[in-house]
Amino acid sequence: MPTDPFELFDQWFAEARASEPNEVEAMAVATTGADEQPSVRMVLLKAFGPEGFTFYTHERSAKGDDLRENPRAALLFHWKSLGRQIRIEGAVERTSNAEADAYFATRAPDSQLGAWASDQSRPLDSRDTFERRFEEAKRRFEGQDVARPPGWGGYRVVPERIEFWAAREHRLHERRLFTRDRDGWSEGLLYP
Repeated sequence: MPTDPFELFDQWFAEARASEPNEVEAMAVATTGADEQPSVRMVLLKAFGPEGFTFYTHERSAKGDDLRENPRAALLFHWKSLGRQIRIEGAVERTSNAEADAYFATRAPDSQLGAWASDQSRPLDSRDTFERRFEEAKRRFEGQDVARPPGWGGYRVVPERIEFWAAREHRLHERRLFTRDRDGWSEGLLYP
């Protein structure tokens, strides 16, 4: 079994791609802002590697507000078909504008326009308002590439702890914990 947490993540992620019926990239992101109120939501993983785990959103969203006030997060992947989950905790940094631009360019046109139309997580008086704003964005960018909106970008969770959990019969689960230290990673087991 791999002793590098990124190699193990890559292996488990590949196995989940082969068996998980829906959005293997879905992960829960937990944040806490200045009010110390925990908040969790699902997002999609868009890149991963030794530098961290990346997702994209509006910086003025609830998670963006939290991360500005407290740049730390926890992630959770749960792949029911495999009986596995991975927990990741660490500091959060912004991706570069070039990374955000490159990813934004790969999104479906309607998703790009939706990013312009949405004041994510802010109160909305009616669905009609959002749909009207979407149509306005559609007209604005008709016949041209949709630029990345200001304030829309990427966040990278730089892991300090990565736990791999595998289900076993009778709740005798297996838990492997990798903790970052000066020399790389130390590894240990946790009771189920």
